[in-house]
Amino acid sequence: MTYKYKIEEFLENLPVKQNKILVNQIPEILGVSYNTFRNYCKIPINSKKDMPYECVRKLEILFGMTQGELTNVPTVGEHYMELVKRNPVRKEMDVFST
Repeated sequence: MTYKYKIEEFLENLPVKQNKILVNQIPEILGVSYNTFRNYCKIPINSKKDMPYECVRKLEILFGMTQGELTNVPTVGEHYMELVKRNPVRKEMDVFST
């Protein structure tokens, strides 16, 4: 099964001793319980569940990843100017005209 975040993938690539140390320290770093952290690790890729942004960033920093690298789901979007170009502001109709 593919997970939403690469937490398990990162931890599995560590030596066993480092893995055990991190798995026990990460919940404290994130300010969550051990079970909550393990639930974060196992969020399915298509799930609507998510981790708080602050936790994601803390893990990316901890793992030496760049912003957005922890997720297996690419974030896509458009610059606001593209939306403005497609939907220009319409002149308001004068409600007092007859």
